Amino acid sequence: MASPRFPTIVLSVAASAAAVFGAVSAVRAVEAGAAQGQTVQAIAGDSALVPVAAACHFHDGSYTGQVFDAYYGEVQVQANISGGCVASIEVLQYPADRRTSRRINDQALPMLQSEVLRAQSGRIDVVSGATLTSRAYIASLRNALAQAGP
Repeated sequence: MASPRFPTIVLSVAASAAAVFGAVSAVRAVEAGAAQGQTVQAIAGDSALVPVAAACHFHDGSYTGQVFDAYYGEVQVQANISGGCVASIEVLQYPADRRTSRRINDQALPMLQSEVLRAQSGRIDVVSGATLTSRAYIASLRNALAQAGP
């Protein structure tokens, strides 16, 4: 059990990356969050550290985004929100009728989900080599998250 005087701080930082990139800013952000009694999550490569509670602002439930065209097929996602945070993303439709589409999406879709869970928003980058699927995924995700909005 964490003492109110010494709040629990959670850091998810690759040690070597933290040592080289942004270790000073990470420490300052953790100190600032701790001073306010917040749990802070840091991930290597982040330009800013966000208190975990600040990122979780959605209404609990499952929200299905609109279908968007990815040229080789349609993409639709469902955002599952728990505790105000994005808990998981289910891909309901994606281009899978061609071997190349399956190969690309088998790699891109888990990457996109990982980025959404890290960012707790639809503000993520496209996956190189899967631009059309990424754009449709992000559009459907943003539509779902708009329904779950604060």
